[in-house]
Amino acid sequence: MPIEIKELHIKINVSDNAASTNAAATSSTDKKDKIIEACVEQVMRIHERKNER
Repeated sequence: MPIEIKELHIKINVSDNAASTNAAATSSTDKKDKIIEACVEQVMRIHERKNER
């Protein structure tokens, strides 16, 4: 029997230190962009699987 997920709750805590240097801020921005990209990719996969059914 397949399991159906009707709701998905995602909670993300992101902290940004004001005392960070420009290099650290740039790398932090890159990390955030990569995390966002990965999340979007996973949501799209879930959406595609949902539409296949």
